[in-house]
Amino acid sequence: MKQIMPCLWFENQAEEAARFYTSLFKNSKITSITHYPPSASAASGRPAGSVMTVNFELNGQEFMGLNGGPEFKFTEAISLTVRCKDQKEIDEFWDNLSRGGTPGVCGWLKDKYGLSWQIVPESMDKMIQDKDPEKSERVMAALMKMKKLDFKALEDAYEGKVGAGAR
Repeated sequence: MKQIMPCLWFENQAEEAARFYTSLFKNSKITSITHYPPSASAASGRPAGSVMTVNFELNGQEFMGLNGGPEFKFTEAISLTVRCKDQKEIDEFWDNLSRGGTPGVCGWLKDKYGLSWQIVPESMDKMIQDKDPEKSERVMAALMKMKKLDFKALEDAYEGKVGAGAR
């Protein structure tokens, strides 16, 4: 089986969003763009010749952006998780993806297109799934106080160091 490719429904910003996302992630590119032919235009209500789909890759993961009109909007029920190696990456992705969007809590944000993202340390799963319930509880308690995640504060909470703060 080939890799699963998520399809992201946009009102009419699929190409703009794909160009934005591919500018942020290494090893990313737009792989194809299709336009509405007259037959699909009539059925969809989208102008003939306008962008219908944009296929793109973000660090090797394939996506399709579809300009489908205003019928459907993104919700937090689906989010994309970016696992970051350090605070610098957390800061970069958080700052870029939240620009024009809405910062949330616990590392979540909505970008300017309404798509939800989780910007987290690579070690997040290890910390919150630790077999020592005290470690995972300390991490969760620190996490619940944060918007953009503070890598050092989460690590400090995991290790039981005093002063695990919030950003």
